[in-house]
Amino acid sequence: MASASFLKPSPALDKSEFVKGHSLLRHSSTSAANVRSQPKAAPSPLTVRASYADELVKTAKTIASPGRGILAIDESNATCGKRLASIGLENTEANRQAYRTLLVTAPGLGNYISGAILFEETLYQSTTDGKKIVDVLVEQNIVPGIKVDKGLVPLAGSNDESWCQGLDGLASRSAAYYQQGARFAKWRTVVSIPNGPSALAVKEAAWGLARYAAISQEAGLVPIVEPEILLDGEHGIDRTFEVALKVWAEVFFYLAENNVLFEGILLKPSMVTPGAESKDKATPEQVAEYTLSLLRKRIPPAVPGIMASLLFPFLSGGQSEVEATLNLNAMNQAPNPWHVSFSYARALQNTCLKTWGGRPENVKAAQEALLVRAKANSLAQLGKYTAEGEAEEAKAGMFVKGYSY
Repeated sequence: MASASFLKPSPALDKSEFVKGHSLLRHSSTSAANVRSQPKAAPSPLTVRASYADELVKTAKTIASPGRGILAIDESNATCGKRLASIGLENTEANRQAYRTLLVTAPGLGNYISGAILFEETLYQSTTDGKKIVDVLVEQNIVPGIKVDKGLVPLAGSNDESWCQGLDGLASRSAAYYQQGARFAKWRTVVSIPNGPSALAVKEAAWGLARYAAISQEAGLVPIVEPEILLDGEHGIDRTFEVALKVWAEVFFYLAENNVLFEGILLKPSMVTPGAESKDKATPEQVAEYTLSLLRKRIPPAVPGIMASLLFPFLSGGQSEVEATLNLNAMNQAPNPWHVSFSYARALQNTCLKTWGGRPENVKAAQEALLVRAKANSLAQLGKYTAEGEAEEAKAGMFVKGYSY
């Protein structure tokens, strides 16, 4: 494997502190390492929730800007390494930095992207030119977000299912992330249809999401509520719909139990589709019909998305880049109560990564490829996308059985 040759060493990061509703204040004497190791003690939960309520709602509405969605670049270092390996690069911090620099510095990215989910390394990282990635995003009018979970582990007593860990220490970590500039958070838990799902797994997923959401809001972070129903399996679309109804009912029950402010959350449901190995395929119109039906049956009126002010970003989940965009476009063909947008990782990055190939001379072309996909999904959010002129590369499926971040 090769290493990207155009990298510059980045200086040690200073601690940055976001004052609510204001710009970044820099304190050059404090390092990013200190941010991690010495987070400020959090005030009492009731005080924090009251003081952050207006900001949480404002952040959610900002991310729900018309024609914009979320770029997910929160892959773990191990997963990012797999992406780099696919183009012949070693999994080093320098190579990860080079790729993330390429993404966040794409000119005009903020015209189509309103939020970017980062991995912890990226939140504290600088670009190859030494500028803090958080600052670059803010300058592009993109809200920085942070992946806060600690990954999936086997769930004892279940049918080979998993649960998401990371609640221990989450309050202090979230406070530090807020000081570093993050304004929303992601916690990814999954539900597997081929393995049940068992009542235990559904309850564990819903309870974990609710606790994470409450803790995030108390630290000033808008939580993305994401019970991902995996594409794995041979089941039809009706079975996916049935499971999704059950999962979202459980999720909102526990969100209410934990006093989560519905007006200050983002919802991130998977599109309702057949299993990836199903013989029965669904059209974009069918996916739209089932997915919107799910939302109508399960999303409470208190969620501002009902009033077209909260984002429902949909996971691409292994569809092709074009499929993900077509499905999103189909859901925006008729008036509905929600701002239906996207939160895509591979569906925005796949062609971009291959175009780059780790070569400095390809950076501009790779950024243009990213902007093509971002603009296509922007149009889909507005219901104005057509697949005419799409490259064959963008039509290739990206499903990976048992995929993990």
